[in-house]
Amino acid sequence: MAINGILPLWKERGMTSHDCVFKLRKILKTKKVGHTGTLDPEVDGVLPICIGNTTKVAEYITDQGKAYEAEVTIGYSTETEDATGNVVTTDDSEKHITKEQLLRVFDELTGEITQIPPMYSAVKVNGKKLYEYARQGIQVERPARIVRIDGIELLDDGQEWTGKTVKFNIRIRCGKGTYIRTLAVQIGQALGYPAHMSRLTRTRSGKFSREDCVTLAEVAELAQNDSVDSILKPLGYGLSAFPFVEIEEKDVFALQNGQVLKRHSILDEQEFVVFTVKGQPLALYKKHPEKADKMKPEKMFGIPAIGEV
Repeated sequence: MAINGILPLWKERGMTSHDCVFKLRKILKTKKVGHTGTLDPEVDGVLPICIGNTTKVAEYITDQGKAYEAEVTIGYSTETEDATGNVVTTDDSEKHITKEQLLRVFDELTGEITQIPPMYSAVKVNGKKLYEYARQGIQVERPARIVRIDGIELLDDGQEWTGKTVKFNIRIRCGKGTYIRTLAVQIGQALGYPAHMSRLTRTRSGKFSREDCVTLAEVAELAQNDSVDSILKPLGYGLSAFPFVEIEEKDVFALQNGQVLKRHSILDEQEFVVFTVKGQPLALYKKHPEKADKMKPEKMFGIPAIGEV
């Protein structure tokens, strides 16, 4: 029987997100496997993996909010904005940073802020990834982007930090497209010092948290016992950010065939609506871009077979 479901993976340090997908394809003996947002090799944490028919909702999981725990180091910056890059700028002055200062900076950086992606990132400029330019020593203009920071919390108990190099830990809740290493640099700039992100863990991605996750080794053990299904979440889990509406039997045919229909009132305030049959997602609809009183399908899922996740 085909494997379908969302696997909440805990990505360990030292491997890329693609490495995880490659290993899972071998473990699960299936090709239809995709991740929901790249984590750098030195970053560990929550990485939901979509398998089988749930690859259709991978983009919506990627778009949902995330949470991270990071260590920020004040005193020097790096070319990659994290601990892996060569040092660019150093400030050897004796520093004295108070909790009050940090909380003020965190408040300033909460909400919608502008970020410029790092040169060592996968953002594309003229069809080429920035890190490809960086490896060739080519500087290009990077497009600024607006990202959303929902909250920055200080995790350390101290009242002040002193020394030539200062480190502290924070928790960040944010929207898609946020670069935490760039945020670390911005925190340093607000304090008047060069800085970088020295450690990062993703603790939540959409509806998935650290407690939900399994490692690759644990997945392999479950696969040997034919019990992988016990950790998989259904397709609807990936759509949890949207409202669900159960449809009447008379409307199933029209929705199943992706017809343009009269707009549902829920779309007055929501971007998407998930229509379900017996609780199972059938289609994702959105406002029609040209006809104000209509809605059109964004994604079709089909009626799941009995026993399908």
